[in-house]
Amino acid sequence: MQFKDFGLDQRLMSTIEHLGFVEPTEIQQKAIPAAMTGQDLIASSKTGSGKTLAFIIPAMQRLIRNRSLSKRDPRVVILMPTRELAKQVFTQLRLFTAGTQFQAVLILGGENFNDQVKTLHKDPHFIVATPGRLADHLSQGHFYLNGLELLILDEADRMLDLGFSKQLKQINDAADHRKRQTLMFSATLDHAQVNEFALALLKKPKRIAIGAAHTEHKDITKRFYLCDHLDHKQALLDHFLKTEKYQQVIVFTATRSDTERLATLLSDQGLSAVALSGELSQSQRNKIMDGFSKGQQKILITTDLASRGLDLINVSHVFNFDMPKHTEEFVHRIGRTGRAGSTGDAISFVGPKDWLSFKNVEGFLQQSFKFDVVDNLKGKFKGIKPKKENVVAKKKASSPAKDQNKKTQPRKVVKRTFVSHDAGDMPMLRKKTTLPINEIDKDVDLEID
Repeated sequence: MQFKDFGLDQRLMSTIEHLGFVEPTEIQQKAIPAAMTGQDLIASSKTGSGKTLAFIIPAMQRLIRNRSLSKRDPRVVILMPTRELAKQVFTQLRLFTAGTQFQAVLILGGENFNDQVKTLHKDPHFIVATPGRLADHLSQGHFYLNGLELLILDEADRMLDLGFSKQLKQINDAADHRKRQTLMFSATLDHAQVNEFALALLKKPKRIAIGAAHTEHKDITKRFYLCDHLDHKQALLDHFLKTEKYQQVIVFTATRSDTERLATLLSDQGLSAVALSGELSQSQRNKIMDGFSKGQQKILITTDLASRGLDLINVSHVFNFDMPKHTEEFVHRIGRTGRAGSTGDAISFVGPKDWLSFKNVEGFLQQSFKFDVVDNLKGKFKGIKPKKENVVAKKKASSPAKDQNKKTQPRKVVKRTFVSHDAGDMPMLRKKTTLPINEIDKDVDLEID
């Protein structure tokens, strides 16, 4: 199948051909025709599968062929979990809107709020945004969604994991009308919150799943190395950066402080390295990513901030300096290499603190990995064996209690009689009660049966 087989508008086809796209990927082959019918869609595919075009092309087709529902409201809203992903999608969208009457704007957190208000007042056709900032503008009435035709949620699982469910619901409610179409893309459909959210947002959606989340990426070689401690990891990283032939490298760490520390260490060694973390302002992050994508630096050290969606075709190696806390992020991390038909290497360091995450990755990918060794950098750590059951405790639990066979003696019951006395003209009635023998007052006369 080729793009010309979709029956796209000739103006859109000219743009596609000009950009050099000929044969659609698997997710594009299934998602584009489904979206063009106007049906709601929930789809999943592995990273690097080309899903961005799977929603940009039907969105452009809709705007070209259909009349707008409103002259002022945006026609398409595309939501992304992070600023970097939103910026990348916006860049691709601009390639399609160039030379057309359609205007696209980018609304991100961390950028000037008042400038964004002025941009929204220009009535753009497309809004690419992060959900938090867009919800802020919506709350203050800077734009309306009564005429929204297409709502696109990309990386929906990540947005929900980051706690944006309230903002997504707010945006959905503001554009809740029968003519709106919704496209939801997620790394996996086996996500309870995604499925719950899909039921609330989508109307009888078509479901498309291209490859399971644990499907092995054939273009990526995975290697694992056991490490004793932080210095051991550092020594291994130094070794590979000196011995491996690479174009560009991404090093993933667990903490923001490690990104700066490693970038400084590598820069002091004369390597071209830069750190990226959420502590930086949006303009600083943009500058770093622009520079790295243009090849100004060879090594990018980052947290999971850069694990999804970034299409950096020159990245030949990915290092997991620390294993990810969330198992799915392993797939997204290593997916930064081996893109567009290229091969890639993913090298992971597994220390004592990473062991549980490593075992979770094995379970998620349904594979068992062997560890490689660098001869002069062998460590003592050999993994953590499962704890054996406490035999003594087990015996105690299985043996009957000492007093279990003793018969419980019945409590001796007595009848307690109170003698009544007349008080004036009103006689007091006789009252009988039953009490245990040990609670009887000795000063009271008893009749024992």
